[in-house]
Amino acid sequence: MRTQIGSLALLSGLRIQRCCELRLWSQTRLRSGIEVAVKQKLFLESNRIPLHLKGGVAGALLYSATMILRVGCRLYQLAVASFPRKQV
Repeated sequence: MRTQIGSLALLSGLRIQRCCELRLWSQTRLRSGIEVAVKQKLFLESNRIPLHLKGGVAGALLYSATMILRVGCRLYQLAVASFPRKQV
């Protein structure tokens, strides 16, 4: 009888812990859903700001880094194509 009571208490404790975890998870999901909705509203506004600048400083830096890498790779490819290897 004691083991049954102990196991019921343990099971009840696990259920309570699981409920708390699910509540925290759902609150986190709700908060992230609201943040996504706010970002979508920002990006969908028609205010003549280029898309890569609507994300703030991080977006502008990421865009600049991407463009620098693309241009650098193209220049490298052009240089390699301009000076072919000599046949030995």
